[in-house]
This record gives sequence, structure tokens and C-alpha cells, in this order.
Amino acid sequence: MTNFHGMLLLGASALVLTGCGAGDVASPGTGGNVTINNPAAPAPTPTPAPTSSTVTAAAGCPTIADPQGLTDGGTISGPTGSYRVCRLPSLIRSSITLPKITGLVYEMNGRVNVGCDGGFSAPTAGAPFTSTTIGCTTPLTADTNVTLTIAPGAILFGGTGQSWLAVNRGNRISAVGNASQPIIFTSRDNILGLNDDTSQGQWGGVVLMGRGIVTDCRVGTVASQTCERDTEGAADLARFGGRDNAYNAGRMSFVQIRYSGFVLGANSELQGLTTEGVGTGTVLDHIQSHNSSDDGVEMFGGAINMTHFIASGADDDSLDVDTGAQANLQYVMLLPRPGRGDGLMEIDSNGNEADTPRTKLNLVNFVAVQRQTSSDNEANAQAAIFLRGNSDNTFANGVIVAPSNECIRMNGSGTTPATLAARSVVLQCNATKFLGSGSFNATQVAGFFGSGSNNNNDAFTNSLTGTGLYFNGANENAVTAFDANSLSSFFQVPSPNRIGAAWTENNQWYVGWTCNSATANFGSGSSACASLPTT
Repeated sequence: MTNFHGMLLLGASALVLTGCGAGDVASPGTGGNVTINNPAAPAPTPTPAPTSSTVTAAAGCPTIADPQGLTDGGTISGPTGSYRVCRLPSLIRSSITLPKITGLVYEMNGRVNVGCDGGFSAPTAGAPFTSTTIGCTTPLTADTNVTLTIAPGAILFGGTGQSWLAVNRGNRISAVGNASQPIIFTSRDNILGLNDDTSQGQWGGVVLMGRGIVTDCRVGTVASQTCERDTEGAADLARFGGRDNAYNAGRMSFVQIRYSGFVLGANSELQGLTTEGVGTGTVLDHIQSHNSSDDGVEMFGGAINMTHFIASGADDDSLDVDTGAQANLQYVMLLPRPGRGDGLMEIDSNGNEADTPRTKLNLVNFVAVQRQTSSDNEANAQAAIFLRGNSDNTFANGVIVAPSNECIRMNGSGTTPATLAARSVVLQCNATKFLGSGSFNATQVAGFFGSGSNNNNDAFTNSLTGTGLYFNGANENAVTAFDANSLSSFFQVPSPNRIGAAWTENNQWYVGWTCNSATANFGSGSSACASLPTT
């Protein structure tokens, strides 16, 4: 494929940001198009017009195994054609497969539950649905073991702002697309052709709930190992947590989640993807979260292994990890819209510094770019990266570009405050570079980063290319990379070993299954986020 090497002009003034921890939300979404007066962004390389013109609505909805079946919602039309609308039941009671059918889209009309929750430590034997278990407001005494399978290329959309997919404990998702046929979760406005590069917050998002260990309890206690939490903003019970950090919530691969982040409750928004107590048995790879009005992804507790993740256009944090999550992430691009976003990352268990396990993040092979000026930002985070509250963080083989902002702020709180270890990480920041708060000062934070040791450099000049600045140039390739396999056997050591997320020998992983916008253009193999594929 062709690599895009057009440099972006980056701003140079200081900024102030808002931080959102486990109980905070920064930027409210809406149920429709949100217009934002952004600074002008460089025009992306044009995406070629689809090879086929428009699609024609399918004749009807397929038969699925669930007894309620799909409801025919008529047709919906937009610039890419006409589509048969097949509405999912609010409760999926049996394992089903949603096939990919040209001219057909699946609607989530409000919250869609995948099975019902069997409780904190429910047995694995299936619990049949009866007339008294028609909803998920009360946990059952056994898991329902429902799996929602979504075929490559299928399109699901939120019919209302309150629409979201809830994969409850004891149930699974199998959303496995491929490089040429990604699975797309999006909004009604996207199908109607109403969206542009400012659109966000038009439906909820995808939530995976599991029985991993969590902190910051809403129910039970850490000491008794009975800690549970509830999904933020959910009107009905959507609980997660347990003792199983190997919990399997299923698999999501080659998936786009577009225009999510609707406000479900007071100061509570969903993200593009929310993981809640899921474990290492869950497979997450090749996922793009685009234009979430909250975080690109937020990980609450559990143990998460994820590779090949892109957050483009997030309006709050691109990556948020908290409440005791143990997270390993490799090949990550954090690319908020110019003039938008809070921080690139917020990592914490803020306010519960004595809880264990401490939040732990190992982030390897990443590029994080914040293109903002001081007038664009919110109130509290104050730096591109915000680490606080009972978290331990290791960054390796990374590039952080925030020339108008401090790069790293650390807040010292609790008996053992947040920690940072950096290995082969380079920063391009404003003159201040580091901020401290609580028991930390800026000099201490600079010392934690350790420029000049471990191949770290806080005076780096980036040579990144591509719309969004995601592709290594000569300066990035000249940095000696760290052997991340020493952190965990989960991490690959690419050949050649590089810092960053994409370079000449590692330039195919984002091709085809991603979508393009003015924020980030991944080449002619990917289609436009504001449109739908027609094949």
C-alpha cells in the first residue's frame, strides 16, 4: 500500500485539560450531530469513491434462533443507498448469529442485553429463560450462556441516543470481522449521511461485563473479595466484578465503533468500548473507536490484553484505565481531533488509594498525538498524560507529541502514589514538559520519566507522517527500542524492533478495516468514517 507522509503543522501554546477518573465525566454527548468550531485540520488524502454505486434494501430480515426474532423496521436511506432495518430484541435469550446481508442493517433500539447476569460467581450451567426472567433487572442464580455472533461486514446501529449493547456477565460476544470486512457499530445519523468530522455522542457504545477483580466498590468490599461495580449511567442493573481475572467475555476483532458516548445518566457517558471486569480469556484486537464524545476506551478492573487499537477523534481521554485494571496493550494509536479531547490518557483508581490490586498499565509500541492550543482545553488534567491515584504505569517504545502542552502530569496521593517507568519513550512537549500535584512536584515527575536514561528523551523532535501523525519517520526509527517481552510474554518483539505503532515493516495492520477522517487517514484501502461501505 501507499504510506502517507504529509506532515501536520502543530501548535505551540500551553493548555489546560480536565481529568476524568472512575467517577468523573468531562464532556457531555448528545443524541444528534454536535457542531464544534475546530481549528482547520489538514485535508486528508481523498478516499476513492466506492466501486459500486449504492445498495438496495434487502427483501426482509433473516430468521435467527432467538424466540423473539428480529423485528422488521422498514427501510432507511442515505447517500450509500437503501437498507432494510432489522431490529434486535431488547433481550437476546438464545445464542444467535447476525449474518452479513447486503442492504441490511441491525438496529439497537435502546439497551440490548446479551443474555442475563447470573450473579457474582454464578455456576456455568445454563439457566433457561422463563416467564419470570423476561428482563435483566434482577440477576439470575445461574448464567444464561448466550453468545451473540456477528458476521464479518455486518453493520449495527443505535436507533436512539440511549441505545447500547450490554454483554452481561455469563454471556459472550463473537464479533470477528476481517481486514476487508470490518464489523461496524455506528449511529442512525451515520446511515442517513448526516455526519461529518465533528459528529459525536449519537448513541451509547459497546459494554463488555465480566467477573474480573475490581476496586472502588459500589457493592461488597475489597477486603472480603466481594467487590462489584455498576455500569455508569445505566438505569437498570448492569453489574460487573468478581474474582476471575481470566474471565472470557468473547472476542472482538476488526471492529469499528463510531460516534458513541451518549449521556446515559447524570454526568455518566459510555465510551466507544467499555470493558468492565473482563479477563485475559477475552480477545480484543484490531478495534477502532472513532469520535466518541467520552473516552475512546475505558477499562474498569479485570485483566485486559489488547493489540492494534486506534482511538481517533475522542472528545475526552483516548485511553482511560482504572479501578484496579491490569492492562497490557500493544500497537496503539491515540489521535484525538485537533482542538478537542481532554487528555491522551488518564490512568488511576483515584480516591481509593488503599484498594488492591492497584491499577496497572503496560503500554507498548504506541503513538499519542495531541494537537491543541490552550483555549481548547478543559479544567483539570492539565497535561497530555495524567497519572494518579493508586496506579503503576510502564510505557515502552512510545512517542508522545503534545507541543502546546505539558506531556506528563502525576498526582501524588495515598501512602504509595502513582508510579511511572519509561523505556525508549520520546516526548515533544511545551517548555514546562512535566507537572506535579499532590505530593509530587514537576522535578520529581521529570525524574520518574528519566530523560537521558533507558533511551528516553524529553527533548525530541518528531518526524511522524500521515494524516494524524501516526507513521514513523527517520527520527523515530533512530531510537533504540526496548525488548518488551521482558515485561510480559504477551508482548511481541517486532523485527526490526522500533518505537511507535507503525513503520515501513509494520504498515499493514491498520489497512482496510479502519475508517478515514480529517483526524486520521489510513489510506485508500480504508473507507470514510462519515459514510458506509457499499459491499
